[in-house]
Amino acid sequence: QVQLVESGGGLVQAGGSLILSCTPSGRPDNNYAMGWFRQAPGKEREFVAAISISGNDTPYADSVKGRFTISRANGKNPVYLQMNSLKPEDTAVYYCAARRGPGSVRSLRIESTYDDWGQGTQVTVSS
Repeated sequence: QVQLVESGGGLVQAGGSLILSCTPSGRPDNNYAMGWFRQAPGKEREFVAAISISGNDTPYADSVKGRFTISRANGKNPVYLQMNSLKPEDTAVYYCAARRGPGSVRSLRIESTYDDWGQGTQVTVSS
């Protein structure tokens, strides 16, 4: 099992930026595909962005494409989510998730394919 610790959430004005980080620990010798999901009040959790084990594939939700960037140094180091041009509708609890083993790029968007989850970090964007 992998423990995931998110950080970097907070309150920001519309148009501002935040960087979220997700640090995996527990089995540092394994590589993982990583994903970010978010859940706004009264809504279901939704996919935001993901990065494959190799780092070559980075799918994004249409709502954040061009504004958010997911990155990582390698399969063991923290994963980052750079969020620019934030909007009030980006307000949510953001969750980091890790997936062991291979899988399709399309499946990176599906939360049920992930094995481990962080506790979440709150992002609030004021108008």
